[in-house]
Amino acid sequence: MEESTADKPLDFIRSIISEDRTNGKNEGRVHTRFPPEPNGYLHLGHAKSICLNFGVAEEFGGLCNLRLDDTNPAAEKTEYAEAIMADVRWLGFDWEERLHHASDYFDQLFDWAVRLIENGKAFVCDLNFEEMRELRGTLTEPGKPSPFRDRPVEENLDLFQKMKAGEFPEGSKTLRAKIDMASPNLNLRDPVIYRILHKEHPKTGTQWKIYPSYDFAHGQSDSIEGITHSLCTLEFEHHRPLYDWFCENLGIHHPQQIEFARLNLNYTVMSKRKMLRLVTEGHVNGWDDPRMPTLSGMRRRGYTPQAIRAFCDRVGLAKRENVIEMELLEYCLRDDLNRRAERRLGVLNPLKVTLQNYPEDQTEELDAINNPEDPDAGTRKIHFSREILIDRNDFMEDPPKKYFRMAPGREVRLKYAYYVTCKEVIRDESGEISELICSYDPESRGGGTADGRKVKGTIQWVDARTALPCSANLYDRLFSCPNPEENEDGKDFTDFINSGSLEVVTTARVEPSVSAFEPGQPFQLERVGYFCIDTNAVAEAGLVLNRSVALRDSWSKKTQGK
Repeated sequence: MEESTADKPLDFIRSIISEDRTNGKNEGRVHTRFPPEPNGYLHLGHAKSICLNFGVAEEFGGLCNLRLDDTNPAAEKTEYAEAIMADVRWLGFDWEERLHHASDYFDQLFDWAVRLIENGKAFVCDLNFEEMRELRGTLTEPGKPSPFRDRPVEENLDLFQKMKAGEFPEGSKTLRAKIDMASPNLNLRDPVIYRILHKEHPKTGTQWKIYPSYDFAHGQSDSIEGITHSLCTLEFEHHRPLYDWFCENLGIHHPQQIEFARLNLNYTVMSKRKMLRLVTEGHVNGWDDPRMPTLSGMRRRGYTPQAIRAFCDRVGLAKRENVIEMELLEYCLRDDLNRRAERRLGVLNPLKVTLQNYPEDQTEELDAINNPEDPDAGTRKIHFSREILIDRNDFMEDPPKKYFRMAPGREVRLKYAYYVTCKEVIRDESGEISELICSYDPESRGGGTADGRKVKGTIQWVDARTALPCSANLYDRLFSCPNPEENEDGKDFTDFINSGSLEVVTTARVEPSVSAFEPGQPFQLERVGYFCIDTNAVAEAGLVLNRSVALRDSWSKKTQGK
């Protein structure tokens, strides 16, 4: 099968895979996997791995598995597993019948652990984790062997069987690989490969009292599934010798582990542990809070899978860690939504406008373009009458020189409608502007005039009689500094949460057709931003919009200026 990558430069991972196929390695097979732990929701960093693993398999005519590495029942939930599958599907990838769990292999993993014991490569240790840490050594000093390292094989086998039977309390014993306490790689200093956990597992229930470590289960699960290329982020680079050691000492199929730099994004955190803190400590409203970089949060905010996949493609693959700017992510979203999102009219902070020369009992329908970037999107009808609403930000009583929106005596164009001129400003008892009295030019319907005059200002509006009331959630950066995880002050990352990351506007008004959009389906409020209907809004709250991204594009301006 021809590789779809032939017409573009290959990154270092695809180059390795291409060479392997040329050399006939693994009989030319390409089989990858995406192996998340079901201990939280997937985030944007996982999207990069999903796109890589499923993308590589598709490009090289191979297969990609979805495997849930469920080896820690203390932190895993069925909720997380279901969310993972939903996110992978939403991104547009299909594992077909190849859904696996590390727990599917618990019997085989146990048997392999027994084999290591029989071969003198593993032993049962009575040290607790603190005692093991004290004997582990440092980067410059070798570790010291456990006093239980030389237990006889038969004693180790007996103790391991009793661990499996649940005869010992949690933390009292572990099974450790017997490798090298003087190794410069700390991961090879007799790592724990089984620990006692009296926890109910989401999939196996109470069947098991001992659970394999992630390091022990990961490579062996890859081997069982026939994976050819185990694509991991850089934090697993120092674990690779251990991955190799297990495969070699068990004499099983040995996939090739290749590491790439994880995705780091500024003004956020990309750690499930830190995200869990944000949720449990109430800094955000759940894993799917639209300010979170979780895929469920981004989906609720109106991000499209196409935008996320385009972002991952632009970021590419690197061998060294770097931090990507949030502006690039927002650029990818705008670029995608500009082509696919329909346009609608709406105002966030409405100001009443009365057209004094428009008939009081008249209502008309005007044609509005659904998407100027998509000729097939067609048009729609919008209502127009004597009373309309504009955004308060589009009027200034004493405007500066280059202000082209509405002002006393100035003519502006109402999008899709008429030219109007402000004649009078009405104030309420507090002195605040409550209404504008304007006139309209009936010959300017649709934006043209018989005398050919032009105006510089065009503003959005809604018909006051038919506009729908709604609230709008306006989101900003979750954190106030670019790198809250590694700040110079040594503060906790939660100290940098942006108190203005969510502004709720309750006064918004939109044209009626907005209510026909499916929750989560993005659209553009012209001159305001991209929005979607909140998927989590309750009926009592009425129409609730989430702003996906503002219209201002700082990324392209920044890159064009370089």
